[in-house]
Amino acid sequence: MSRVLIIESSARQQDSVSRQLTQTFISQWKAAHPADQITVRDLAVNPVPHLDANLLGGWMKPAEQRNVSEQSSLDRSNELTDELLAADVLVMAAPMYNFAIPSTLKAWLDHVLRAGVTFKYTETGPQGLLSGKRAYVLTARGGIYAGGPADHQEPYLRQVMGFIGINDVTFIHAEGMNLGGDFQEKGLNQANAKLSQVA
Repeated sequence: MSRVLIIESSARQQDSVSRQLTQTFISQWKAAHPADQITVRDLAVNPVPHLDANLLGGWMKPAEQRNVSEQSSLDRSNELTDELLAADVLVMAAPMYNFAIPSTLKAWLDHVLRAGVTFKYTETGPQGLLSGKRAYVLTARGGIYAGGPADHQEPYLRQVMGFIGINDVTFIHAEGMNLGGDFQEKGLNQANAKLSQVA
């Protein structure tokens, strides 16, 4: 049995293409792997606070020196990190907002990229500690950006995943969602075709 962690980040609940892709992924994955455990964390419904002094204090101070807010921030970070550590497969659903990922997803990443937990510093540089996991990134984009200079999603997420040791990363882009008619249909068809090969 594998554990699958799905991170939703679209601000929209209705008419969200990235959420549609997630539902397709879940249905196909369940059909192929009925025994697997799937956990969904929705960052739009339950946002994670942005990195702040309380979280830094929670990470860096000894237990006896933390105040209540720092301990609470650390507990939240531990919960999110434990979810990621327990997962065999990570799925991030990310619409493109202003050429990059939603800030809610960035906030989640800031909680789980932790020295000594998901990566460590060595004499030869940082080393990821999550090797052996797979990741899938489901994106929805208004225009067509894959491989171009305005795509700050895929390069950033590939770097971040590699930093913590996840190098098996598959991107599935639904592009042209705001270009109308044929572009939208083609973008969805291409994304769904790639999704059908995942499970």
